[in-house]
Amino acid sequence: MKLSYFLVPLLFMVLGCNSPDRDQGDQQEKGRQTTAVVIPEFNADSSYAFVKAQLDYGPRVPNTPAHDKCAAYLTRKLESYAPKVIVQKGSIQAYNDTPLSFQNIIASWKPETNNRILLCAHWDSRPYADHDPDPKNHRKAIDGANDGASGVGVLLEIARQLNKSQPAIGIDIILFDVEDYGPPQDMQNIAGSDNQWGLGSQYWARNPHKPQYFAKYGILLDMVGASGATFLMEGISMKYAPEIVKSVWTKASNAGYSAYFLFEQGGYITDDHIPINTILNIPTIDIIHLDKNSETGFHPYWHTLKDNLEVIDKTTLKVVGQTLLKVIYEEE
Repeated sequence: MKLSYFLVPLLFMVLGCNSPDRDQGDQQEKGRQTTAVVIPEFNADSSYAFVKAQLDYGPRVPNTPAHDKCAAYLTRKLESYAPKVIVQKGSIQAYNDTPLSFQNIIASWKPETNNRILLCAHWDSRPYADHDPDPKNHRKAIDGANDGASGVGVLLEIARQLNKSQPAIGIDIILFDVEDYGPPQDMQNIAGSDNQWGLGSQYWARNPHKPQYFAKYGILLDMVGASGATFLMEGISMKYAPEIVKSVWTKASNAGYSAYFLFEQGGYITDDHIPINTILNIPTIDIIHLDKNSETGFHPYWHTLKDNLEVIDKTTLKVVGQTLLKVIYEEE
């Protein structure tokens, strides 16, 4: 779940294609590319297959057999690609006092070095289709194809590429659990409801898998698979890591993806990057589909039963995945 701190529709500030910030980012980007870098080719078909594999288990709601089976699948896949995988298990209390069993799945490449970046997404799916147009569906679980599985599908393909071609830096991929078990829409006025989202990332930020864990920066993926997605410069990301946002957006633009990564300000979103920024002080950004024309500010099928495999577009997966590979392999 992702709550805008502003009333929807979101507030947008056009930074402009020729803004000083963007021009400066272009110059810095060109200055860093002094030697040729071989960047792997992101395989959108493979990424799509990873998305479908998750959905084949059914809604990945904590405390369900589908959730447990998908966790085992994700762990096996990462173990086949990464030299080190840790599964952080525990129980955490939901907004309604239900104890939820969770599994944060952490894969590491070059775990011994502090010269590393963090990539993450959430793998659980929402137990409530509370924005579905049919009120009868508001307590039904969703597939979460875009909202959850798409980000994981991109990261699994990146993990596959990392296994084939080791980058110069260390990488951690973390699949966070219990991100989307927040209160349903008709209960979101309860006290402290903002803290009831991203429970897995909150736990990890307070109990990292490695003592004194450090990364130069982090990138969170959320809702990165829908056709025609637009990724605005999310507000929390711009507050804590504006230079990382500008650098990533510039790399995407240089790769020909400016129609997806827009140099426009988006709303402030409650998501897994908040505890990473505020608890661990690791500057972390959120690449998330924000829709200026939607009533909610998100993908039209957000938190509805139509967030299924039909909304996933291989082109969008490619755009996001190739941008991240460019970030990884061009990192000094």
